[in-house]
Amino acid sequence: MTSAPHSDHRAPARRLRHALVAVLLGTTMLAGTAAVAVPSQAVPPQSVTAAAETGVLPSSLAPLAERVSPAVVTISATRTVMDAEGAAPRRLPFPPGSPFEEFFRDFGGPDGPGQPEQGPRGGTSVGSGFIIDGAGHVVTNNHVVEGGQDIKVTLHDGTELPATVVGRDAKTDLALLKVASDKDLPHLAFGDSDKARVGDWVVAIGNPFGLGGTVTTGVVSARGRNINAGPYDDFIQTDAAINRGNSGGPMFNLNGEVIGINTAIFSPSGGSVGIGFAIPSNIARTVIDQLKEFGRTKRGWLGVRIQGVTPEIAESLGLPAPKGALVASVTPNGPAAKAGIQAGDVVTKFDGKEINEMRRLPRVVAETAIEKAVPVEVWRKGKSQTVQVKVGELEAAEESGLLANVPEEQTAPKAPAPKATEALGLKLTGITPELRQQFELKAEQRGVLVTEVASGSPASEKGVRAGDVIVEVGQEEVKSPADVTAKVQKAREQGKKSILLLVERQGDLRFVALPLGQG
Repeated sequence: MTSAPHSDHRAPARRLRHALVAVLLGTTMLAGTAAVAVPSQAVPPQSVTAAAETGVLPSSLAPLAERVSPAVVTISATRTVMDAEGAAPRRLPFPPGSPFEEFFRDFGGPDGPGQPEQGPRGGTSVGSGFIIDGAGHVVTNNHVVEGGQDIKVTLHDGTELPATVVGRDAKTDLALLKVASDKDLPHLAFGDSDKARVGDWVVAIGNPFGLGGTVTTGVVSARGRNINAGPYDDFIQTDAAINRGNSGGPMFNLNGEVIGINTAIFSPSGGSVGIGFAIPSNIARTVIDQLKEFGRTKRGWLGVRIQGVTPEIAESLGLPAPKGALVASVTPNGPAAKAGIQAGDVVTKFDGKEINEMRRLPRVVAETAIEKAVPVEVWRKGKSQTVQVKVGELEAAEESGLLANVPEEQTAPKAPAPKATEALGLKLTGITPELRQQFELKAEQRGVLVTEVASGSPASEKGVRAGDVIVEVGQEEVKSPADVTAKVQKAREQGKKSILLLVERQGDLRFVALPLGQG
């Protein structure tokens, strides 16, 4: 694959410098080069002081670094890609899409402008990891080894060992490797990431840019960060300097316990700007234990699609505070459906754990043992009630195709002639065969069709658009525009400030709370 000619070879570099992106931390090196490891006698890590308890930074971090560094390793994996023409496999010096790929080409590397096709070539992705037991299990990021061949682990003393992949999990970006050694391997212990507080000191160790073992320090800058990397985002943010190549390396508290796995940075330049993200150890430990036991994850599954609870939604449901996870739809024959959970319920507590925000529910459910019967507290029709749910397995549901199923609807009765009405900035009508075809609605689709949304109206601001179908108003089914108008008027007479609509769009259900305003 050759590069397209550039009129200005520096332009991509400028775009790179000005683009603000969240960057995964794996880096790459040209084939033939090797990561530089700092030779050192391996010393098993051990607990040091109560520094993490007191929050007092010791006069030097050298004792801690000396104890834990021997268990931190460099991981390299060869990556190959096909030529654009699909001919022979070749290897790029940087992974496809990497900002380094564009930067490298600007300065006339093998893939630079005007360079001839050179056939198969090799490149090595380089990241970090750490040993977690004497059996030689190594933790790293999934993106460090995904698609890689000939994976090698380089120990702190320079020893290079071949590694096999025990298991990988793309959802949390974790991978577990295994190496064999004829000597005892130093290893690290996981700490309790839930005890980490904003402002606590942390230490990061890894292999940035393939330079070799590097120690940096900083503080926990924030907790519970969501960077849209996956469904279970709950990152620890730190200002410790971490860069490409630090991927999979450990973040320590001052007692030398691993409380995070360094994974991504937020950067305008590809280098550290003091905003890095680590997977909390309490999430990683569960995943790693499953990978070690089963070679894959086995997550709990509830069988619902959920959305956040806004103040408008909370008010329309009579919920005291905007918290919990609103159930938009329930998977047929899933655990929630069997337990009687319904669309419109708000899950406020799961197995005794408070669900203060929507994205906490998937994490809590995923960490729950499969087949365990748990109490689930839901808010339904103005009051709280508890149901018992037997937790299913997410991966089994994915493999069976159960997650792709949508609720079967009965055939809708023949729709009457359209009778348009306007409410809440919406133009509504019944569903006719002509409109069903025009808006590509399912044959069994029921509800009231939105044919027009007034510009600047509350409905427009909430994202409602023509072709949406209103299935429920105020958690009651509607079959005609007159039903919608009547329920809106009733809500106004009751003094409600907003009303909740269940809206379907191409098979996807979601709740929308619209302010009522004046009638």
